[in-house]
Amino acid sequence: MRKRMTGGAALLLAAMAVFTGGAARAQEFPVASRTLKNGMKVLVQPDHSIPNVALYIFYRIGSRNERPGTTGISHFFEHMMFNGAKKYGPGELDKVMEANGGSNNAYTSRDVTVYQDWFPRSAMGLIFDIEADRIRDLSFDPGKIKSERGVVASERRTSVDGNNFGVLDEQLWATAFLAHPYQWPVVGWMSDIEHWTMEDLKRHFEMGYSPANATMVVTGDVTPEEIFALCEKTIEPIPSHAAPPAVTTAEPEQMGERRIVVRKYAQLPVVMIGYHVPQANSADFFARAILRTVLAAGESSRLYQRLVDKDQLALDVSVYEETGFDPTLAIVVAQPKQGVDPAAVEKAIYEELERMKSEPVSDRELEKAKNIELVGFYQRMRTINGRANTIGTYEVFFGDYHKLFDAAKGFAAVTKEDVQRAARNYFGANNRTVATLLPEAEEKTKP
Repeated sequence: MRKRMTGGAALLLAAMAVFTGGAARAQEFPVASRTLKNGMKVLVQPDHSIPNVALYIFYRIGSRNERPGTTGISHFFEHMMFNGAKKYGPGELDKVMEANGGSNNAYTSRDVTVYQDWFPRSAMGLIFDIEADRIRDLSFDPGKIKSERGVVASERRTSVDGNNFGVLDEQLWATAFLAHPYQWPVVGWMSDIEHWTMEDLKRHFEMGYSPANATMVVTGDVTPEEIFALCEKTIEPIPSHAAPPAVTTAEPEQMGERRIVVRKYAQLPVVMIGYHVPQANSADFFARAILRTVLAAGESSRLYQRLVDKDQLALDVSVYEETGFDPTLAIVVAQPKQGVDPAAVEKAIYEELERMKSEPVSDRELEKAKNIELVGFYQRMRTINGRANTIGTYEVFFGDYHKLFDAAKGFAAVTKEDVQRAARNYFGANNRTVATLLPEAEEKTKP
């Protein structure tokens, strides 16, 4: 990521009213849609409450579209897209945008690279001019490539090599996946970062940043007509190229537990346990979300109560799952306390997962988990920024932004049996990969 980003009781009551009132459907709002002649899909959601605009462009290009030798190249372009094009040269993009009251960000995942602009409506023409310039005429200046290659290598050293959670997470994914490209890190292997060729860069940019490979979402103080007119003027003339080759490799079913141990300097051990789960648009998406919430959302969750409060084995515990085009991982992360054997933490986690499989969750746990998920959903939908990201996520990962209007209904429909079934389906010993970081004493500096 290029930069870091960051209601209450009334919102909770509103969410509960949706559930208890039987509607269980997110409030719909108008979204206008158009596909440009070059294939880019544009979604516009007007909101005139404040004179600001959020613009997201989702490019369907991520580390899953790389290969050995080019890993990390998608993340590299996240950086390069801010480093100058034909009209707005090096350093000018941020300078011009900030001078006009705007700001920007970007992130890369295993599946997508997403660019975000926030600006007053008065800067709308400028922002579209900037986006068109860097899509059409991105600079491939060798000096800038060399400089940014060094920045990315430094980021890898900081976020992975020098970060205990980062290095363990990387080893977990590399061990859990044998065939599928989710096995390599988004930031890339250092040897690849050092050796991408100019041909590699130009080929990747041409296929990844083709307008037909992108979805634009605009929310805020706009009308669909003016956005479509700006797109026709600035974006539509940009030609599209062939899309990235389809990722057809499917990860074979795991047939037994896998283990990896990392030994490095650290104050405390770390335990990560990854379980293979389906892709985002699978039928039990909502049941898996409720399951994770029951397990680890908040201090009253099962894993927190067991590991942190009751047995005092760990400082913290969490469960998360990445949104993916393809089957991915649900990951349990725990930080054992000083002097606690990581094996004891593992044992407690497995006991709680087995309890999820053998006993239905309580009515109170189920209701609380649903409320937590719904409140989070509505919190995201309250702002033009959250709405732009959510609309784009549902369009790109779930195939249709209309499905977000049924998100509340999806959470409300989850039953105890659904939660228990998800636990049984995925939290098996043969389906897990266990990564443990064991602290070693700091190496003495050689004289």
